[in-house]
Amino acid sequence: MDGSIRREKILKILRESDEPVSGGKFAKNFNVSRQVLVQDIALLRAANHDIIATNKGYLLQNEDKTLRVFKVKHEPDKMLDELNIIVDAGGKIEDEFVYHKMYGVIRVNMGVKSRRDAKQYVEEVNGDISLPLEMVTSGFHYHTVTADSEEVLDDIQDELQKNGYLVALRDYEPVDFWS
Repeated sequence: MDGSIRREKILKILRESDEPVSGGKFAKNFNVSRQVLVQDIALLRAANHDIIATNKGYLLQNEDKTLRVFKVKHEPDKMLDELNIIVDAGGKIEDEFVYHKMYGVIRVNMGVKSRRDAKQYVEEVNGDISLPLEMVTSGFHYHTVTADSEEVLDDIQDELQKNGYLVALRDYEPVDFWS
C-alpha cells in the first residue's frame, strides 16, 4: 500500500475512534513495521494533524472541544478523587504535567475520560516503582482538560476549588505552557 494512502487511512481510523488505537494494531492492519508506523505518525504531525500518544495508543485531538489547564495539588492518596471529579463533570484529562524552574515543562499524556480509565491510571501509577510525576514538584501539577463546553470546564473548576485541589499560579510560572 502506498504511504500516502496508508496515512489517510490512519487519519480516518483516528477520527472515527473515541479510544486510543495502539501502534501494534495499526502495524498489523497495514502489514508494516512499528518503525514505519512511527514515521507515518511523524509525517501526519508535521502536516499539522494533532495526534497525541498515550500509554494506550494514538489519539487525534478533537478540535471541537474546549480546553483549560488547571493547576492542582493534593496528597498521593487523593489522585483518584481528583480525576473522578473531572470525569464526573464531563471532562477528559488529556495530560498531566509539571513546571520545574530548572527543567521546564515535563508532560505525560493520559486520555482519561471515565471513572474506569481513572481507576486504571491510578492502579498503573501505584503499581510502578516510580513516583508519580507531581512528586517532582511537591505535589503541584497541572492537567489539560477538554470538554464539550466552557460551562462544563467552569463546573470542573468549581468542584476542584470546592474540594481544595485548585491552586493559583505563581509569578514565575508561564501562562502558555505550549511555547
